[in-house]
Amino acid sequence: MISRRGFLSATAIAGVSTAAGASLGAVGATYAADVRSQTATADRSELFRGPHQAGIETDMQAVTNFIALDLKPSATKGDMRRWMSLLTDDIDRLTKGQPVLADPSPELAVGAARLTATLGFGVSFFRKLGLESKMPEGFIDLPSFKMDQLEDRYSGGDVLIHVGADDPIVLANASRALIRDSMPFATVRWMQNGFAHSPGMVPSGVSHRNLMGQVDGTENPKFGSEDFQNLVWINSGPDWIQGGTLLVLRRIAMQLDTWDQLGTPEKEEVIGRKLSNGAPLTGENEFDVPDLNARYPNGLKVIPDFAHIRRAAPGKPGERIFRRPFSYHEGVDANGRPDVGLLWTAYQRNIETQYLPIQRRLESLDLLNEWTVPIGSATFAIPRGVMEGELLAEALLL
Repeated sequence: MISRRGFLSATAIAGVSTAAGASLGAVGATYAADVRSQTATADRSELFRGPHQAGIETDMQAVTNFIALDLKPSATKGDMRRWMSLLTDDIDRLTKGQPVLADPSPELAVGAARLTATLGFGVSFFRKLGLESKMPEGFIDLPSFKMDQLEDRYSGGDVLIHVGADDPIVLANASRALIRDSMPFATVRWMQNGFAHSPGMVPSGVSHRNLMGQVDGTENPKFGSEDFQNLVWINSGPDWIQGGTLLVLRRIAMQLDTWDQLGTPEKEEVIGRKLSNGAPLTGENEFDVPDLNARYPNGLKVIPDFAHIRRAAPGKPGERIFRRPFSYHEGVDANGRPDVGLLWTAYQRNIETQYLPIQRRLESLDLLNEWTVPIGSATFAIPRGVMEGELLAEALLL
């Protein structure tokens, strides 16, 4: 007599039936197709080495972490070179979907998922290491603006590691690895998490739609253009920054509970653009000259003086920036009010001549300030890219 356990074992060995086998085969085929689909996504990668760091002139990834660190008091340039050696190797591996050296969880390296990690240095980094003479032109800490309500937990920092990817597991694993290998040299000051559209939600290169419903980044310079090259990538000054850029990072809280009380026409007047497609209320596609009255002698009157795009429009040629904003959502309070906003970034050659004049105009008259509050602020110099055989920021730390 065969026991139930023996019967099941014998059945398993012999095979259940032709029908069951066919069913299992179908399941296996479906699984294999899913794996192929997942692999196609996981294998998408961005180049780490090149004249510029990745993560800037790059289509926005779905999720992102901005990580700011402060140097330990005993830190030296020699320590920084050792740190950069670790980070260079880590990022090189992670962008290929590989685990870092001595990774305690190598199974989490499930793919590249277009991961990038971009390194930057704050003004305080140069002061602490006596490198003020190597600071690029126009690189400054921002002054305070009257609309600011800045919090230390979102502001400042000696070093920035900005990590982005199309998969949250890949992002979390990479961020953890980079932080872990930074701990001998620095402490974490803050980490801010953001997101954008998932792959396929909008066409490549299309601007991000933020949580106020606005299409953000409409007038950005186009990737690969001479315009982008001239506005963003630095081509003079110290060798380490040539091919790099300057970053302004602002954490901007949105007051959605009151914003949502406005109707669509009122929201469009505040911004100066159609919410449906981001086009200016004039019906034109974009501003490309500083004199708005000359460009729109008949139609400009439909854009109020207080509208955001009127205040942000360039006052003279070259007074433009590349914006790359990510949304954040940190939950709700007991009354259902959401803690939401933007991790708003601006890249440029010179903060003093490109970003600062725009921000001064927004400070003086911008009705959008009624619904947005900057609560975090930092600036970072982003070194040039890493060529084969080089380390991150090697020329700065010689």
